[in-house]
Amino acid sequence: MRAVIPVAGFGTRLKPHTYSMPKVLLTVGDKPILGHILEKLVQENILNATLITGHLGDKIVSYVRKEFPQINAEFVEQEEMLGLGHAIYSAAKTFGNEEIFIILGDTVFDVNLDNVLKNQVSSIGVKNVEDPSRFGVAVTENGFVKKLIEKPSRPISKMALVGLYYIKNSELLKDSLEELIRKNIKTRGEYQLTDALQIMIERGEKITTFKVDGWYDCGKPETLLSTNRFLLQKNHYAAKAENTVVIPPVFIAENAIVENSVIGPFTTISKNCIVRDSIIKNSIINPGAHVERAMLDSSIIGSNAVVKGKFTRLNAGDSSELEFD
Repeated sequence: MRAVIPVAGFGTRLKPHTYSMPKVLLTVGDKPILGHILEKLVQENILNATLITGHLGDKIVSYVRKEFPQINAEFVEQEEMLGLGHAIYSAAKTFGNEEIFIILGDTVFDVNLDNVLKNQVSSIGVKNVEDPSRFGVAVTENGFVKKLIEKPSRPISKMALVGLYYIKNSELLKDSLEELIRKNIKTRGEYQLTDALQIMIERGEKITTFKVDGWYDCGKPETLLSTNRFLLQKNHYAAKAENTVVIPPVFIAENAIVENSVIGPFTTISKNCIVRDSIIKNSIINPGAHVERAMLDSSIIGSNAVVKGKFTRLNAGDSSELEFD
């Protein structure tokens, strides 16, 4: 079994943070987005992984090698952003004919993988949504996927694909991806994984679905904060803070310095942060940031940013410096 994790995206909707940090290394809960995914793989004893990098890929390589040395990780660069299908095609040389589990790198999920990986056929994660036009969707018949459509213009199914794909027949997936590239089959200008999976179905591959109720998007500031709230409700921890009121759930890293403040609820203070004389709620303070004399709500403060001043709502990028009179 090998995990295949595409992490090459620019994270346009999370600018300015993604100018200097890959989206998957932004903090949510007590660790980066990618850390939650890799931790889940280790728990399931999936220790072989291919990560498809692009924008600031060297930072992803460094993070994985430092924080998850137990994972036998290979890194493949997607030189052009030509879609998810192209990303998986770029990594095909790393997974031979073994079973693979594809996980989109900007999604935090909560599902019992043990049950999924016992399936005798390929299976893809789905969740019912009200607006399926934003997603790839599945149409099923007699328990199997009959049709996969990327971002349908008219509602044919509310069963959205959530970015988890268990593929038993990786050789057939490779052949189907090769057909996409060879015939230049694109949807919305990109080579789509859903189109390759549809080719597999048309060639006789049986694909089922599994429900994923715990699916948390990290693609926009508001969804990143929402996912942060969910994770803190499940797992929160506050290191000692001097003369500070802590309103759970929060996460305060052991080596963070927090003094004379009110923290929480739903706030993450990452490692190496300094927070003094501040009130912070429903916010994420990324590693190394310095916040002083500030009142923050629904804010994301980038790594090594400095914020000093007064009450506001901020989306401050890495290494920025803001001071309010």
